[in-house]
Amino acid sequence: MSDVLNTIFPEARALEHWLVDIRRALHRIPEPGNEEHETSSAVRAKLDELHIPYTQIGTAVVGLLEGERPGRCVALRADMDALPIEEPADRPYASLHHGYMHACGHDAHMTVALGVAKLLSAHRHGFAGSVKFLFQPAEETTGGARPMIDAGCLENPHVDFVLGLHVAPELPVGHIEVKSGPFYGASDNLGIIIKGKSSHAAYPEKGIDAIVASASVIQALQTVVSRSISALDSAVITIGKIQGGTRNNIIADEVTLTGTIRTLSEEVRHSICSKVIDVCTQTASAFGASCEVHIRPSYPVLVNEEKATELVRDTAVQLLGESNVHLRQKPTLGVEDFAYYLQERPGTFWHLGCRRQENRSPSPLHSPDFDIDEACLPVGVAVQAASALRYLQAEP
Repeated sequence: MSDVLNTIFPEARALEHWLVDIRRALHRIPEPGNEEHETSSAVRAKLDELHIPYTQIGTAVVGLLEGERPGRCVALRADMDALPIEEPADRPYASLHHGYMHACGHDAHMTVALGVAKLLSAHRHGFAGSVKFLFQPAEETTGGARPMIDAGCLENPHVDFVLGLHVAPELPVGHIEVKSGPFYGASDNLGIIIKGKSSHAAYPEKGIDAIVASASVIQALQTVVSRSISALDSAVITIGKIQGGTRNNIIADEVTLTGTIRTLSEEVRHSICSKVIDVCTQTASAFGASCEVHIRPSYPVLVNEEKATELVRDTAVQLLGESNVHLRQKPTLGVEDFAYYLQERPGTFWHLGCRRQENRSPSPLHSPDFDIDEACLPVGVAVQAASALRYLQAEP
């Protein structure tokens, strides 16, 4: 690595108190997707302090740090929204917004991005090209990545390469995890309406029981993955909500089911959605009921580029040591809207360990007890900053 790259980790560590202060300030003001007004204002204030210009798209903020000479452009994404979870009040930096909490680490993601901005702004005269900072709303809800892309966040200047990260409570501080190829799954929202015919419960033969039909539909759906998808592929169909019936002595004439479909390839995604429609309609029909199936596409499969992943892995090995850099073997069927950026540009998404070394049973993401070891923040800054610089310095 160049002289600048060799000093990045010590410089990132020197920022730790600054990073902790920012993270705790952001942690106190969690806001839901597309309502991150206070958060957006706090991010813009820090960019102003660093003399980094930015544009605003709703609550989204796009900062641009330009180097001394023209060159390629790297984008670093940090999601901003929080979850509707009540946080325990005994933390000194607990949420001030009732009913909301940064229980997925987005406060840490923003802090790392701001740390990279501060570190690289001190070296802006030493590199060619530019770095964009994509502070994105609504990752947890509607998917803020796609609207930002549609609004032009990857242009002016044209972004060549994208990097993203997520804190990982299963990994200790000082460790990271990377994976080439499919990493996160695709999701589709499933809605099923089964319509029968109401009658008195004592005379079921005069009606069509939508509840009985729905029970068979749910059972039949369990065979879609096991009998219609190759055992070498991964997919999940989950029905998470059932609603139907009005009284104990009335045959229900309508039942609504809602759930999710998760897959790891577009081919399986298309196949499984088509099969779900057939299974639901034909099973309901066997009971004399009708069935409407609504499948609303959500996030696509997140696929990391091999070269980009190797760049981050090699950078992290040099910074952290080979034993602290893990190659993930299997993808997850969780979802992440960073996938939209990777559909547009080469790049990679990786996991940043945030567990205290002595804590063997960390609270999971989306839990009211979730927290990070803030020592992970300089690690994230160093790996992101060094990876960005290495890409900018490499031959196109």
